[in-house]
Amino acid sequence: MPFLKKPRETESLVKIADKKAQKNGIRHTVFSANGDKYTGEWRANLRHGQGTQVWKRSGVMYEGEWEQDLRHGYGLLSKLQPSTNEYVKVYLGSWRNDKKEGFGTRYYSSSARYEGEWVQNERSMGRMKYENGDVYEGEWLRDKPHGQGTLWLANGNRYEGSWTDGKKHGHGRFFYTDRGQLYQGFWVDDVPRCGTVCDYNKKNAHTPTLYPIPPVMLQDVRSVLTEEHRRFCSNREDYK
Repeated sequence: MPFLKKPRETESLVKIADKKAQKNGIRHTVFSANGDKYTGEWRANLRHGQGTQVWKRSGVMYEGEWEQDLRHGYGLLSKLQPSTNEYVKVYLGSWRNDKKEGFGTRYYSSSARYEGEWVQNERSMGRMKYENGDVYEGEWLRDKPHGQGTLWLANGNRYEGSWTDGKKHGHGRFFYTDRGQLYQGFWVDDVPRCGTVCDYNKKNAHTPTLYPIPPVMLQDVRSVLTEEHRRFCSNREDYK
């Protein structure tokens, strides 16, 4: 009986041509029709691995890790400054599915930056230094201070306590280090509502208070406390 060879399977010319056309591995700079360019690693025609992408119109550049055509891993985002024709840092840290996720530092200017955790492109838990010298450290929600946090003001005073939607809200303490006083109590929408004020470390204060603290005179203390507590609980329900 004659031995019959099994015919060798061959790919179609279309598939072979498609494989040759796809970008895989390390490639030189690839330019897009709109002027964007990418230099780095590819897999199955997608940016994958280490690479640098420059978006011409926005003047933004990303250098770092990619996965399936998305920024994913560790990378640096920079923006071109027309005045100096140089790139300045915007964000350095972790990415996930093309969004800031994990630990990273966001540079808002030469004197303002945030360092901490990110979730879905929003600040989550970290330290923010503002242009005016104030510093906030604590929890964030919807990219605003929310939860427990401390705010150090440029003049040395500080607030420790609860925040809601970027405002002091709930129980907290405000240290007036410039005059040696401490307020402890309840806040609503950045305004102290009910609490006590006492002197502390007065001898080291820059401008100590030289007059007695006047007593708070209210006709119905309980109704004021009840109303502010109701407003506080109502605002917290909005964030659940």
